[in-house]
Amino acid sequence: MRRPTLFLTVGLPGTGKTTAARGIEAERGALRLTRDEWVKALYGTENPPAASDVIGGRLVELGLRALALGNDVVIDFGLWSRDERSALRHAAAELGATVEMLYVELTPGEQRTRLDRRQRAEPHTTWPMSDEELARWAAGFAVPTPGELDGTEPVDDPPAGFVTWAAWRRHRWPPSVS
Repeated sequence: MRRPTLFLTVGLPGTGKTTAARGIEAERGALRLTRDEWVKALYGTENPPAASDVIGGRLVELGLRALALGNDVVIDFGLWSRDERSALRHAAAELGATVEMLYVELTPGEQRTRLDRRQRAEPHTTWPMSDEELARWAAGFAVPTPGELDGTEPVDDPPAGFVTWAAWRRHRWPPSVS
């Protein structure tokens, strides 16, 4: 019996994560969970962080259920923090799934060019993003280590204040908007 795979797309906006996720979806018949598509469908021009986090949490739980049922899954969120990636790697391991992490990066200039092109061609799929936002997000982004990318590095323990990664996931991706 083949073990299901959890694919994690990692990177900043406009770097090609969703394009890569669509390729995996087509090639592997994986369930692709792209948070921005859901936020856009539900909130249009708005991008409320609390709602985005709740939608992300719902999609993570849906993805984990699909893994448990033996299906490949692509989580297409960016996963900017090591803790997010560790929580998902741990959950996949508990379900007996393998993890493949795809990190996509671009120079800031190419990222800006792609975002501008997407905003002009498909404004219904994205939000305007300033250079200041992009710089702030890049500064807060934790680049995956080689061991994270190839799966040789053990998953960290949950952060201080959390006994399990499941508890951390519920905190990071809450079940409802408060």
